Amino acid sequence: MTATQPPLTVHRFTMCFSSTPRGARLARRLCAHRLDAWGIPYGGDAHDAVTLIAAELCANAVRHGHVAGRDFHVLLTADPATGTVRVEVTDTRGERLPRLPAAVPEDGEGGRGLLLVEALADRWGCSPRSTGGPGKTVWAEYGAPGLS
Repeated sequence: MTATQPPLTVHRFTMCFSSTPRGARLARRLCAHRLDAWGIPYGGDAHDAVTLIAAELCANAVRHGHVAGRDFHVLLTADPATGTVRVEVTDTRGERLPRLPAAVPEDGEGGRGLLLVEALADRWGCSPRSTGGPGKTVWAEYGAPGLS
């Protein structure tokens, strides 16, 4: 008789948030909480990196993807089989695609978000909104071995 392992569960969190700084802050906090609940503990490198990635993508959705009266959507998944955490943030401004800045002034207050995502994520990109309609999804993946 052979012992079999139960199938690994892909963790999934999805929610819409108001396209405001408060909505972005709430999205970051809920993503951080979910990561901890999924076995990626507060204070760990993976937790901190993914939380920062989520924060930057949500802040960009509010700052650059905002359309009055429209929310942004977050999908956070963690797949133990591949050891990958994926953050997807969808907004309604499909014409404003993310791009890395050519240069950031040293004394400037902004413009570093995607540089942080680029530095932390294993892969990131942008795709059209999967549900149709106006907008785009900016996503990033982070390798977090040891997910359970």
